[in-house]
Amino acid sequence: MHNIKAIIFDLDGVLVDTAKYHYLAWKRLAQELNIEFSIEDNERLKGVSRMNSLEIILEIGNITLDDDTKIKLAEKKNIWYVEYISKLTPADILPGVIDFIESIKANGLKIALGSASKNSMLILTNLKLTDYFDAIIDGTKVSSAKPNPEVFLKGALELNIPPCQCIVFEDAQAGIDAAINAGMYCIGIGSKNRLKKANLVLSGFSNMTFDKLGL
Repeated sequence: MHNIKAIIFDLDGVLVDTAKYHYLAWKRLAQELNIEFSIEDNERLKGVSRMNSLEIILEIGNITLDDDTKIKLAEKKNIWYVEYISKLTPADILPGVIDFIESIKANGLKIALGSASKNSMLILTNLKLTDYFDAIIDGTKVSSAKPNPEVFLKGALELNIPPCQCIVFEDAQAGIDAAINAGMYCIGIGSKNRLKKANLVLSGFSNMTFDKLGL
């Protein structure tokens, strides 16, 4: 891998652990619907859009609802989730992230966000990360959820960098599939067993710099 010009980061689970807040909000909603919802069930929601996540929970509970009710339930979940993430501070940034991003900047690479979250700007603002990004593509700018590559292709387009010169960092299989579908090199953050399709897997960014990737 040579001639890399840009890095595109997913947000949830890569730069900050917001997964726990998604889980708390979905669990709260599931309890209202008398559905048993476990941490294992929550794994199925990683990298999945809000409405599709609700469909999975309803499937677990064997419940069928009309579209209007589903929209209201998804909105209720998001209100709870926003309440949780509104309390985020820079202390919630995952270990090593800032040093890694600064090592990318030192190498002259561009940085974009590629996240399905419609709350990305709120999260980045609370974490004081916004200024690090040359482009921010989130759920308000895309119409297709991962594994569709739209979010990453729009990031590359906004950076004016060809997809083949971009590296994506992702923690969910749907996001890794999206990166592959975009024709980008993909580095998984998490478990090698769970992220088998990634070109490379790291447990996290602690003591990691761009140069140490050896690309």
